[in-house]
Amino acid sequence: MKTVIVFLADGFEECEGLLVVDLLRRARVNVITASIMGKKEITSSHGIVLFADELAEDVDFAAADMVVLPGGGIGTKNLAESNIVLEQCREFAASKLLGAICAAPSILAGLGLLEGKPATCYPTFADRMHGAVLTGEQVAVAGNIITGQGLGAAVPFALELIRHLKDNETADTVARKICWRG
Repeated sequence: MKTVIVFLADGFEECEGLLVVDLLRRARVNVITASIMGKKEITSSHGIVLFADELAEDVDFAAADMVVLPGGGIGTKNLAESNIVLEQCREFAASKLLGAICAAPSILAGLGLLEGKPATCYPTFADRMHGAVLTGEQVAVAGNIITGQGLGAAVPFALELIRHLKDNETADTVARKICWRG
């Protein structure tokens, strides 16, 4: 079974994070939510309190196939300040799968991981996408790195993650079961 780590930080955009978790689990992907805050309790960008599965420092990243960064302005700032997140983004970009949506692709650009590659992000973060070739599309794929534009792109972003982790048939089945017509 494929395993995905979804990083969570205070201020994350809950729909971008939790919709990805939901659809990946529907596709029978093992998803671990990992708090980078030093505690499992996380407060989302709209004040929803939830609990991560694990603390990021306790996660076995070697056993994972992908890491995902949800957006949210404050959440992205918190993720960008985490050495664990930065280290794992570099490692997964080199040899595994990496996903980021909304403001979070700016972290990947800041690490130089999107240099000359197609990418997308929340429009107000475009000036932080140094070196990336911005597509303006809902989802952009650059080999093993998948970026999403924002909350409105959360479903197609999650379905693209499923395509890369599993296959088109599984992604199409999940889309059909949630009545997605995109």
